[in-house]
Amino acid sequence: MARIPPPVAAVRMAVRRGLADLPGDALILVACSGGADSLALASAARFSGRHVGLVTVDHGLQEGSDRRARSVAAWARDSGFDPVRIETVSVAGLPGGPEAAARTARYEALGAAAAELGAVAVLLGHTRDDQAETVLLAMARGAGPRGLSGMPARRGIFRRPLLEVARADTRKACAALGLAPWEDPHNTDPAYARSRVRASALPALVDALGPAVLPNLARTAALVAADNAALDELSGLALESARSSAGLSVTALAGMLPAIRGRALHRWARELGAPGGALAYGHVVALDALVTDWHGQGPVFLPAGIGVARRSDDLVRVVPSNIS
Repeated sequence: MARIPPPVAAVRMAVRRGLADLPGDALILVACSGGADSLALASAARFSGRHVGLVTVDHGLQEGSDRRARSVAAWARDSGFDPVRIETVSVAGLPGGPEAAARTARYEALGAAAAELGAVAVLLGHTRDDQAETVLLAMARGAGPRGLSGMPARRGIFRRPLLEVARADTRKACAALGLAPWEDPHNTDPAYARSRVRASALPALVDALGPAVLPNLARTAALVAADNAALDELSGLALESARSSAGLSVTALAGMLPAIRGRALHRWARELGAPGGALAYGHVVALDALVTDWHGQGPVFLPAGIGVARRSDDLVRVVPSNIS
């Protein structure tokens, strides 16, 4: 019996672990661009013996993207994936830069396809290297623990089973299996921050600190994510304890540890309708100042036109006509 190449075994084992809790007959979709990471992921998912379908998304941002999508879909059908879908999306009018807009459109399309087809999970091909890049980018923009926790292994219907697998191993797995990955030109375009991190920053760190820096960055994300989960649970309980008939009790908030209070205020702001993508660190700091540095200042304005003011011993939501 031929020995399975270690990179192939590593990818297959990671996928097997990532699907272990799902019903054996459930439909699982793989999001596949045709790149090495998602191609290795798709092959391993198909090898698992599960009912696996495949979705490839055409963002329409590159010449020939429709041909690439059709090529991936044809490979998937020939390989036994069922169903196979091509989702064509438009990024026009979506917020953020090209990367953020494409990501938003892609996730919406994948989620819609899963709902329509009745899939219980959508597998994404992010690797340990992607996680390390995400942590470095979060550090560069001064992100807090939530940003430093990187990409979650699971969020809703989406799963990332390869977060502990090196990108080099997905490439080696493709080579061992005779798969020809597509090379996305965006991955080497210096116009994108992630591409610059991939081409320059991470190699420089590896040269300076050794190859263990990549798994260590990914491990840091996992450790911070576990702490975040605990803090989120505690802050949820703290928020409930601070509720008053008017809003939130300043006395209750003042008695909390700063890390818990900040998260409780962030959660409350979201409840009031502030969109998470626009709710910044500065907004939460300003809310916190209404509790810990009160000197009669006026209301704090959150995204979506939401005002919060201190009234006696409460933080309350205010509307423009009531602001003085």
